[in-house]
Amino acid sequence: MKLAGKAHRFKQDDDINTDYIISGRYKFKIQDPVELAKHVMEDLDPDFYKRITKGDFIVAGRNFGCGSSREQAPMVIKYAGISAVIAKSFARIFYRNCYNLGLPAIEADVDKIEAGDQLEVDLNSGIINNKTKGLEIKIAPLPPTMQILLKDGGLVEHFKKHDGFKI
Repeated sequence: MKLAGKAHRFKQDDDINTDYIISGRYKFKIQDPVELAKHVMEDLDPDFYKRITKGDFIVAGRNFGCGSSREQAPMVIKYAGISAVIAKSFARIFYRNCYNLGLPAIEADVDKIEAGDQLEVDLNSGIINNKTKGLEIKIAPLPPTMQILLKDGGLVEHFKKHDGFKI
C-alpha cells in the first residue's frame, strides 16, 4: 500500500492529545463525521482543515493521541482526508483505534520531516520517501493482517465485508 501527500506539523509536537485533535465541545453537538472533521486540530491551528489536500499526512513527535479513548479523534483525521499519521510514538489506545477505523498510524523518526515536505509512504516495503529532501526513512513494514484491515476500511468494515474476521 502506497500513500503520498504533504506533511503537516504543529508547533506543539509531543503529547498532542485527543482534545487537540477534536475538541470535546463538539462531541455531542455534531454527529455527522464529515461535518465534525471540519474542526480537526483547530485548537492548535484554526485554519488547519482549510489547508488539507486529500492524502496529506499529520507528522508529530511522541505520544500522539494521548488523553482519552474517544474514537472521534482518529475518525475526524480520516474524514478530513489525511491518509496517515506519522509520529515518533502513539498513545496505545489511539493507535489501536486508528487501525479499527482504517487510518494508518506509522511510528517513525520524524526529525527530518518538516511542514510542507512531500512524502511517499510505502507500507509494504517500510519506507518513507521524503521527496522534498531526497531522503529515505525506514519504518517497520506493516504486517499483512494490518494491511488487510486498512484495505477493508478498518476492523468493523472488515467484519461486515467478510461476515466475521477472516485473514
